Amino acid sequence: MKPITKNLIQTIGNNAVREAQKKSLENGVPNVYSKNGVLYFQLPNGDITMQNPFTNVDIKLDEKVSKELGSLE
Repeated sequence: MKPITKNLIQTIGNNAVREAQKKSLENGVPNVYSKNGVLYFQLPNGDITMQNPFTNVDIKLDEKVSKELGSLE
């Protein structure tokens, strides 16, 4: 068994992030990145843009989450 090192943990984390990014694009959800305080959006078609694709998106919450948010008002 390999010893747990900083590099091993970073490799595992990097692989997990790449897999999550891949899955989000496959599901039609843009990836968001920040560089020097500027947001960049990677769209599912591969394009990179600075235009926020989330500005006119209706978000559907499941019933449980809706109730929890309603109780915060």
